[in-house]
Amino acid sequence: MKKTVLTFGALSGGLAALLMFATVPFIDRIGFDKGAIVGYTGIVASLLFVYFGVRSYRDNVAGGRLSFARGFVVGILITLISCACYVAAWEIIYFNFLPDFMDKFTAYAVGQMKASGATQAAIDMKMHEMAAFKQMYDNPVTNAALTFIEPFPVGLLVTLISAVVLKKK
Repeated sequence: MKKTVLTFGALSGGLAALLMFATVPFIDRIGFDKGAIVGYTGIVASLLFVYFGVRSYRDNVAGGRLSFARGFVVGILITLISCACYVAAWEIIYFNFLPDFMDKFTAYAVGQMKASGATQAAIDMKMHEMAAFKQMYDNPVTNAALTFIEPFPVGLLVTLISAVVLKKK
């Protein structure tokens, strides 16, 4: 199990990191709206390795048999490795290449509010909220925790689906 989990976790995490390094630097050109779509598409694509890892475990290690529980364990371990790689990539990008990311995101969010006709009080509240969020994001531990919860729910869903679809007695 260890070899399968490490192999497919590294493939999944490597793809997630590669896609992040390839797209995040161009967030100014892509835009924050499309950037979220591109980002989550990359997350889903990278987490397809969870399915292939569980299937590989079933076919090559478990002799063609797989319980839901064992499939879930294999899948969630692959997901955890993938998420760790995703977090590491974001930490490198954020703290070394995009230290102004939150300032740009704040400007975008405030611009969206102004365009929708929000009151100045609502805009001021949003700016205060974003300043607090930036302060949290500037702490590497909090940043890592917040970043981890981006891909993990997707990985959990892919893991559950894979364990159900691939179980075989």
